[in-house]
Amino acid sequence: MRTVTHWIGGKPATGESTRTGPVWNPATGEQQAEVMLASRADVDAAVQAAAAAFQTWSQSSLSNRTKILFNFRELVNARIQDLAEIISDEHGKVVSDARGEVQRGLEVIEFACGIPTLLKGEYSDQVSTGVDLFSFRQPLGVCAGITPFNFPAMVPMWMHPVAIACGNTFVLKPSERDPSASQLVAELWAEAGLPDGVFNVVHGDKEAVDALLDHPDVAAVSFVGSTPIAKYIHERGTANGKRVQALGGAKNHAVVLPDAPIDYASDHLVAAAFGSAGERCMAISATVAVGGAADELVAAVSEKARAVKVGPGREPDSEMGPVVTAAAKERIVGLIGSGAEQGAELAVDGRGLTVPGHENGFFVGPTVIDRVQPAMDVYREEIFGPVLSVVRADDVDAAIALINSNPYGNGTAIFTSSGEAARRFQRGVNVGMIGINVPIPVPMAYYSFGGWKDSLFGDKHIHGPEGVSFYTRAKVVTSRWPHVEHATGASYHFPTAT
Repeated sequence: MRTVTHWIGGKPATGESTRTGPVWNPATGEQQAEVMLASRADVDAAVQAAAAAFQTWSQSSLSNRTKILFNFRELVNARIQDLAEIISDEHGKVVSDARGEVQRGLEVIEFACGIPTLLKGEYSDQVSTGVDLFSFRQPLGVCAGITPFNFPAMVPMWMHPVAIACGNTFVLKPSERDPSASQLVAELWAEAGLPDGVFNVVHGDKEAVDALLDHPDVAAVSFVGSTPIAKYIHERGTANGKRVQALGGAKNHAVVLPDAPIDYASDHLVAAAFGSAGERCMAISATVAVGGAADELVAAVSEKARAVKVGPGREPDSEMGPVVTAAAKERIVGLIGSGAEQGAELAVDGRGLTVPGHENGFFVGPTVIDRVQPAMDVYREEIFGPVLSVVRADDVDAAIALINSNPYGNGTAIFTSSGEAARRFQRGVNVGMIGINVPIPVPMAYYSFGGWKDSLFGDKHIHGPEGVSFYTRAKVVTSRWPHVEHATGASYHFPTAT
């Protein structure tokens, strides 16, 4: 059986640990590989390789960094299909969706290619007589990324291109459920000319995570995952003196007003709820049907949900693939059942779906649950599966209040023809990313991605300008070059401008 190894110091590494974990094919339910699970010693080896590489990489010129970044961009662009197929085989999402994931990661690489402009400092001449003031930003050191299974290429690319462009070195701990994309990315970095040790990959579970959080030579940690783990990462990392950005879970709402075009809104709701089998932190998992829109919206969404083509990710006509593991399927099915038990109406029930020829695959069909109440488990929990809950509200203000009462604040959307309602909504909701007639408002790479409330721990969003800020720290220099013959004596009072 194929074994996925670590990547340390510019080459594959088996490490000291003999522990391994299974890598499944979600479409067939069969194990297709095993992945090595790092020990603390293995993590230390990766961090030490990164720390050694930092001594020279941090001093490399911006011209040299951008040359390598442009090379890396071209290599990733040439291998989009290969990366997409690897992702589809291990995650389960359809290949076209996986290609889109890689493309959004590629956009962050392109953003990082502009690092000479992004790192430009500030300069003020003659702030006092003969005194100038200027600032610049420097890299932190060894940075770590701990990333989720649902975007095995894109989310790591939200981190390491920016960190490396800023002069840091990087240790990536990807999800052990779909590890192979990170191995190919490591090979592409090496092919692009990145020096050995600047980018490293260690696979593992909680032991590897804790080793990164505790390691004295790790300066910063970026994380994307569930809220409980994000909180744990933030608390443990900051307690150890590290800079931490930890993006947590979500319960993204899409509000549909009576003046919205129902056909348009339902099309986008179905795509946003069931694309990637709902395993997206920006998936729409709850729609708030306002006033008279509810019955017509539920009917339209239900009809389109039944028409979604579910099948293996490699089949060109598949629109939705399986969920990632058998455990994920069991949890999702259980939450659907709890919704029915607690009084909601199953407009479309995706339990029991079987794909011919793939009877053992981890498939759950698109599910629509109507008349959901906020106290129900299916609303309170982050399902992370192809389930759309419909909550009914009287007006837009009630919809805003519902969203603001939810502990998550990642993304939200509104479908309406009213500019006044849209403006009231965008100003009133306590959510980090908002879509107006756009169901999945993931910002472009030159803006930053991140939510509010329990969807983010730390004060910096990921990639974009805040990513550059997170991976660097500022120095401010006050400078004087006096003519010796005109030099004056020092003063004992607090310095002021003259």
